[in-house]
Amino acid sequence: MTMLPPPSAKKLGLVIDLDTCVGCHACAVACKEWNSGGVAGPLTDEDPYGAEPFGVWFNRVHSYEVAAGDGQPASTLHFPRSCLHCETPACVSVCPTGASYKRASDGIVLVDEDKCIGCKLCSWACPYGAREYSQVEGVMKKCTLCVDRIYNEHIPEESRQPACVQACPARARHFGDLGDPSSAVSLLVAARNGADLMPELGYRPVNKYLPPRPRRAAEGDVPAMPKDEALDASQLNPLLRWLDRALSR
Repeated sequence: MTMLPPPSAKKLGLVIDLDTCVGCHACAVACKEWNSGGVAGPLTDEDPYGAEPFGVWFNRVHSYEVAAGDGQPASTLHFPRSCLHCETPACVSVCPTGASYKRASDGIVLVDEDKCIGCKLCSWACPYGAREYSQVEGVMKKCTLCVDRIYNEHIPEESRQPACVQACPARARHFGDLGDPSSAVSLLVAARNGADLMPELGYRPVNKYLPPRPRRAAEGDVPAMPKDEALDASQLNPLLRWLDRALSR
């Protein structure tokens, strides 16, 4: 059994906005690219174009169809998933060799591959499915929050953030200190009612998810404009009359 450090004041983590995520997988690809040559590399892929490909991905994006209900139209929800760097991670507690550990300085959960024996106890204990087993190396791997990037003084300060955050085109991912109530990420969580994933389990994830905002009513539910308020095209200038005809086709 691996002991957990005392709760740290600094809690580095991610805030993921489910309202703006478009499911493009840029986060997963950027993560794979950076970490293939970083402290967690290589992230191997085997038989990628075969019938049974397998490999290691720290970020995965799942997409779900959400049925209409409660006045909301049907929609597609894209759900990025990676390690949540829990306050009390079960993956650390069950590790028999101390390979899985939580840093006291910033709360990041990591794996020491030199100590890992590939027993997979951590993957069985993790309720979020965030652990990855490398069949090539025989060890467990996981998201590191790009520790070799966020503390790298040889790159510009604005680039010292996880690769997934840097690459997200929709700005659906945010990084910062969630232990600081005045930080940008903490203020964002407070403003948008950010939530833990499966809080009933008691693992207290550091990463937070921002729920989707209410959607506008479907087009068929929009009431028609009253006839007495209908647009009189004859009163428009020639350019707008042409535009009205073009859009009405």
